[in-house]
Amino acid sequence: MSDAPRRSAPTWLGALLASAEFARAYTFAVLGTVFAAFAIERVAGGVTYATIVAALCVIGAGVLISRRREISFLRLVPTTLLVLLAWMVASVFWSSDPTMSFSSWLYTLAVAFLAVVIGHVRDTLQTARALGDVLRMLLSISLGIEILSGILIDTPLEFLGVQGSIASFGPIQGIFGTRNALGFVAVIALITFLIEYRTQSVRPGLSLYSVVLGGVLAALSDSPTVVVLAAAVGLAAGVLALVRHTRPERRSPLQATIAVVVVLGLAVAYIARGPIISLLGARTDLAMRTELWVDIIGYVRFRPVQGWGWFGPWVQSEFPFNGLNYWLQQNHASALNAYFDVLLQLGWVGLVLFAGLAGAALVRSWLDASERRAVVFAWTPLILVTLLVDSIFESFTLFGFGWLMLVLCAVRAGQSRSWRERFREGPVDDVAEGAGLPREL
Repeated sequence: MSDAPRRSAPTWLGALLASAEFARAYTFAVLGTVFAAFAIERVAGGVTYATIVAALCVIGAGVLISRRREISFLRLVPTTLLVLLAWMVASVFWSSDPTMSFSSWLYTLAVAFLAVVIGHVRDTLQTARALGDVLRMLLSISLGIEILSGILIDTPLEFLGVQGSIASFGPIQGIFGTRNALGFVAVIALITFLIEYRTQSVRPGLSLYSVVLGGVLAALSDSPTVVVLAAAVGLAAGVLALVRHTRPERRSPLQATIAVVVVLGLAVAYIARGPIISLLGARTDLAMRTELWVDIIGYVRFRPVQGWGWFGPWVQSEFPFNGLNYWLQQNHASALNAYFDVLLQLGWVGLVLFAGLAGAALVRSWLDASERRAVVFAWTPLILVTLLVDSIFESFTLFGFGWLMLVLCAVRAGQSRSWRERFREGPVDDVAEGAGLPREL
């Protein structure tokens, strides 16, 4: 009998993996690795990056095992995510290169797993704070490298893709590879920094520096999508604030009205896309994208249901990507639209599953944020709005940090609103309702 307590006592490794301090450090490591993927691959190579991700997955599995008593495995992963990942791996069997396709799926699965681990060991405020710290560091590094390249040595840093154009006020890329990627990250960072400010989770001086840093880099990126993202997020934040300040008995009719207005607004924006594009000064860019999308539709007609197989970022030597780039005389690494990319690679089935994952996460997180008193719950729906709007112009949401954020938000949304809530096995690991946090958005 004396051996029983000794066997049930946690080992030092288990205690370490289950500790809050380790969860915090692990979250920093995952976010820093995935958001800095481009720089890591350029400096140390793709094998190094893949090794880091694999090691983080092994550690993440250990963290989940060590916390198995406090985690509800029934609610571990959203069903929509499981079905989408299953369809992705099924597409390996009809892709042009099953080995390459399976490798791409493994990376997609690995990043999703990292997001699931973070979603279960950190609550919403802790996740936002960790992301804020990571993006503050990466954006500061980006600004420093741009100043070094464009002002101090006045020489492009080709190995990082930095053109050194900061002296002429952009466009700049930072350590993210392209100006659109930098602009996308800057908008995510601004949302996070403003949530930090509203929750008073960082010092006012640091908060002011962060917002100015994010705003400056977003402007210097000179990305047309930044304007659209900023407008969409600002509008979403305003509408969410209106809903949160509406009496509970009036929220349902207001939510229904908002849904109708959004649908009509999207229809009007599509009809008036010409003047809007001219106003943004992106007509040439859109003409190139439209030509690409038209050609993609031509390839989709051959495999409308199942698509051509999952690869994530385009592999230039594989069909149909090499065919598209050959006819367009371009070197695209994606469809420049997440929805068209899913349609091309996974067919209409994949597009429906992707829309189900993102749509369910947005609706759940929106309803949750409209009813909770703490402002931190607005972070998830605003990040999702950013992801879904940016998906119209880029495919970042399908891989790398975009995919990480989508899965993370889906996990967070599923923890509070899911059909599996009736089978709850344990407590929801989230911020206590309104505990010391501002009520206003």
